[in-house]
Amino acid sequence: MKYAATIAAVGTLLLAGCQTEPMRNMQADLKSLFGSSKGEPALAAGLRQYEDANYAEALRQLQAAIDQGLGQSDRVKAHKHLAFIHCVSGRATACREEFRKALAIDSGFDLSPAEAGHPSWGPVFRSVKTGR
Repeated sequence: MKYAATIAAVGTLLLAGCQTEPMRNMQADLKSLFGSSKGEPALAAGLRQYEDANYAEALRQLQAAIDQGLGQSDRVKAHKHLAFIHCVSGRATACREEFRKALAIDSGFDLSPAEAGHPSWGPVFRSVKTGR
């Protein structure tokens, strides 16, 4: 395990100068395997703001978390909650785009039964998932 952690650390350092989206995603995935990712505090703050229905601040924090770097499952979670916020705010196009981003990261991503039944984002998610 020490060897793997060392390789991950060296790989992350080597990739540190590369700031393309795939490289940031790879860096976040490596960090999530061997410790927390840089964007986790912003993700946690964004989810708290979402739960408190402070959607403007939640949007800001969730996007910051993505920009700072998150592992795959956390990126999906951030995009899902961004989609929820856009849907309940009447921004269907932005909602669809966030669901598309989540599905691009994890094609098996799905909503929980309670989430899927929501009248604002349930139908939008189903249409994106089925490719309509």
